[in-house]
Parts: sequence; structure tokens; C-alpha cells
Amino acid sequence: MRNLPTVTKYLLIINVIAFLATELLAPMGIDLTMLFGLHFFKASDFHLYQLITYMFMHGGWMHIIMNMFMLWMFGMVVENVWGSKKFLFYYIICGIGAGLCQELAQYGQYIVQDLASYQYVVAGTQRIPMETYLNMMTTVGASGAIYAVLLAFGMLFPDERMFIIPIPIPIKAKWIVLGSVAIELFSALSTSGDGVAHMAHLGGMLFGFLLIKYWQKHPYEGDGDFGMNKGAQFFDRMKDSWERHSSRSSGGGTKFHYRPNAESEQTRRESDWDYNARKKAEQDEVDRILDKIRRSGYDSLTDEEKRKLFDSSNK
Repeated sequence: MRNLPTVTKYLLIINVIAFLATELLAPMGIDLTMLFGLHFFKASDFHLYQLITYMFMHGGWMHIIMNMFMLWMFGMVVENVWGSKKFLFYYIICGIGAGLCQELAQYGQYIVQDLASYQYVVAGTQRIPMETYLNMMTTVGASGAIYAVLLAFGMLFPDERMFIIPIPIPIKAKWIVLGSVAIELFSALSTSGDGVAHMAHLGGMLFGFLLIKYWQKHPYEGDGDFGMNKGAQFFDRMKDSWERHSSRSSGGGTKFHYRPNAESEQTRRESDWDYNARKKAEQDEVDRILDKIRRSGYDSLTDEEKRKLFDSSNK
């Protein structure tokens, strides 16, 4: 836990504490899910704060274990690249967006089934009053926000190869993301009553995609931009660096390109061999710095390393 970035660590802790509290208080007749889960907005138990609190509620051991595993696996990488402020902002906004999409899906169900025209719902031999039935339409879990984190990882490192059980071969992150979208979309359209908020998963990824695209088009400078200058400036560079590392590990070698122009021919007096050697050394240093960011975050860099990275990004 000491090596986890701050936000990821505390999100893990808060989720686990909330789940244990829910399990321990349930036998006493205190249902935290009913208080903090996201109810359908036409239900009497709906409150706006639930758009945030529902992300910290979970419906069982397997639910929280899978979500926390994905948060640990992908969250620590994305937070180290983006910084804590931007990662937290992204996580919360995508979680809220996921909840709004789930609310929209439930409203569609409410309209299609014309629930407003009925006073009760028949379930087996029971007649459930409509008010009670609407309050049962409750969403819990961090899955929407975590699917957005998976999307961010896939966009940061699209060619990173990963093993997914039970598939015996490594798969690139971008294909895992696209496969997740396809599975969730198919499940949302073809299944009902499976207890999984598929639209929340898709909603989290949708909001994440829109947010990342917005940040890419508005790369503001300064510390108040949720880490944009730490993430977006290196977004494409990290991808290129990762591809170079993959090429080297597969025996592809490193290619250097000499681009002569009038100015360089007049001012550069070193040989092509020395020029390529110098460029290789500079690129190796940049790759090392980018790897350090991926492992420990931007704030772990020394002033000299930050200067080198800034100088490299301006070339």
C-alpha cells in the first residue's frame, strides 16, 4: 500500500470500509445500500447525493473484489501519469456520468413499460406497491468509474499487451477496451434482470472518452488544469516510448532518422554518426524519464529531469 498513489490508495480504503460497514450493520436492520445507493429519480428515496455515494456501495464480495482489483491494476498507472488531482476529478465525474446514464436507462424502462399507469407490480404471488417497486430500482458499485479508468489506460497505452483469463495469449489494451464496450453493449441490449448495470458501465466509458478528448483539445498550462500539463503533453510521447520499448524487446532495433535542412547543414558540424549517437542518447534519457513517470508519477522527477523533458517536448 505504501507504493500506491494517494487517490487510488484512499479510494480502495474507502470502498472496503463502506462495504464492511454495510455487511456489519445489515444484521442490525441498518441498510446502508438503501441510504447511499442510487435510486431511480422518480422514487421517493432518491437524493442527489446518491450520485456520488453509490460509487462506494457494493452488492457482494465478488462485486467489490473485482472492482477493487481493477482499480488497483489500472488506477495506479493512470494516476501516476496524470497526477492525483486530475485522476480524482476524472474518476468522480465519470462515476456521476455513469449514474446519470443508468438513470436515463431506467427512465426508458419506466416509459416503455408505462409504469405510471399501474398502482402495483405482480412478482410471483406478491403484489408490490408501485412506490416500493420504484425504490427497489437501486444502483450500487464503482464499476462505471472503473470502466472509465480502464478506458483511460487503453488510450494511454493502447499497444500494451495484457493477459486476460482464460485467454492464453496476450491482448493489446486497445482491443480489451473495444471488447469491453462490445460486451457491455450486447449485454445491455440482449439481457434484462441480470442485476448488472450495463448502461452505467457504458456511461462511465462514454464520459471518460469525452473528457479525455476535451483535455486533448484544450491543453492548458498551469497547476490548476487537473494535471493536464503533466498528462496531455506526454500522452502521445508515452505511446511512442512504449512502442519503442516493445520494438526493442522484440529485436526490432531502434531506427534513427536524419533530416537535413539548410540551417542544420550550415550550423551542424558533427558527423552523421555522432549526430545519431547524440540523438540516441537523448531519446534513451527521455524514455528513462517517461518510465519513471509511469512508475512513480510526475512529481517524482528532479528539476533537471523536468527540464530535459520540457526541452524534448519543444523540439
